[in-house]
Amino acid sequence: MSNGSVQSVDRAIAILEILARDGATRVTDLAAALEVHKSTAFRLLGALEQGGLVEQSGERGRYRLGFGVVRLAGAATAQLDLSRESREVCGRLAEEVGETVNIAVAQDGFAVNITQVRGPAAISGHNWVGQRTPAHATSSGKVLLAFGALPLPGQLERFTARTIVDPELLGLGAVRRDGWAATEEELEVGLNAVAAPIRGADGSVIAAVSASGPSYRLTPERLPLVAGLLVEGAREISQRIGFFR
Repeated sequence: MSNGSVQSVDRAIAILEILARDGATRVTDLAAALEVHKSTAFRLLGALEQGGLVEQSGERGRYRLGFGVVRLAGAATAQLDLSRESREVCGRLAEEVGETVNIAVAQDGFAVNITQVRGPAAISGHNWVGQRTPAHATSSGKVLLAFGALPLPGQLERFTARTIVDPELLGLGAVRRDGWAATEEELEVGLNAVAAPIRGADGSVIAAVSASGPSYRLTPERLPLVAGLLVEGAREISQRIGFFR
């Protein structure tokens, strides 16, 4: 990113902070506060307005925060609530299953892990928090795909010899029927995983809780048993964030 682009971002953030502090503000006052020409302030406001972050108030020449800010704040709050409310359950699941447990949400076409609790085993995998993982090759991603939280990509990338690259073979219908998804060495050789859906207050699937571990330990035979524990854990997390049947 160029210095000019960084400066524009800094100025746009400053505008949002001024509007949050002062409410509806004239363009001339914003330009003066930023020490920029009025045309520069207009350009920055136009970009923010296009993103729904600011809007023109009833009085001509004044701008205020837009509903886009509320949307972003709501999404951030929901993610923080999910992370906080799921940690105790994840800790218990990690002990019961003996493997690393993650919470993943849909973001920009990927499954992104926001919470991780390592299992008690010496070999418990690496830190997945903040990483974007391909939906079709992960158990959490398959859950998010199956229940409509993520769109199915047009082309499925192969990561191992066992990666499923034919959409019709992903088994998303079975995921919806059984209430859980699994992967067997589809993202990394030697790594298996299983996941169950977490529902928000409106009943839609907003996240997935998964357990992952070495294929010699989290064997195909163990997957249904672990899935049962995750389904119960996912149900508890869903209730904690407001979902009730």
